[in-house]
Amino acid sequence: MNALMKGSSRMNSKVVDTAVAAVADISSGATLAVGGFGLCGVPDALIAAITEGRATDFEVFSNNCGVDDYGLGILLSAGRIARVTASYVGENKEFARQYLGGELEVELIPQGTLAERLRAGGAGIPAFYTPAGVGTPISDGGLPWRYASDGSVALASPPKEVREFGRRRYVLEESIVADFALVHAAVGDTEGNLVFEKSAMNFNPLVAMAGRITIAQVERLVPAGELDPAHVHLPGVFVQRIVHTGAQEKRIEKRTVRQEATR
Repeated sequence: MNALMKGSSRMNSKVVDTAVAAVADISSGATLAVGGFGLCGVPDALIAAITEGRATDFEVFSNNCGVDDYGLGILLSAGRIARVTASYVGENKEFARQYLGGELEVELIPQGTLAERLRAGGAGIPAFYTPAGVGTPISDGGLPWRYASDGSVALASPPKEVREFGRRRYVLEESIVADFALVHAAVGDTEGNLVFEKSAMNFNPLVAMAGRITIAQVERLVPAGELDPAHVHLPGVFVQRIVHTGAQEKRIEKRTVRQEATR
């Protein structure tokens, strides 16, 4: 029996005992699609398990790169990420330092484009046309992907194909298919069917579709057949491994409080 499946009730079970076992075959240079939106729905246990290993030089596709001490920010601080494709990175000071210092390659793209590139990858669509970014450096090229140590641009984005349909211009975007996808769900069953909680649905289902091997951490694991099919957000056909990690810490990205009124 494969070591990843040790302790499972069936030879072909998708259930894995621990997060460390679930990510054990992720090697250096792998491409990772990672779910989450801000600090919501982040597969933190799986990221922490990868950090415990030695694999490095990851190429990451994610809406954002976490914060300095949480989520992908942990892998980033450890110097284990070589390239990031994301739509928002403003909450991570270490990210900015590595990018501007020439240590990290970064492709910034519109958020909707990232979502559709992930969905298209899962649907088997190699590329698509979108109006988002036409007439900007997104389509024309020249965005700094990597800086040199002296602050000059070492690598810039290339121009993309633009075509006109119905008198409107569209830019060609290629889909994303990653070696592994890491997602967090509120509930999953032993066949990999997943239910996401509120804002955690923003990117987790799309990320799960885009992975050749999708690994899901779930707060609650139930037997196959217990979930109402009408309530399943992502069918198990997209999930290869599932691990029960229990309740997740609910973090607040920015806490704002009102000053007490003075008389």
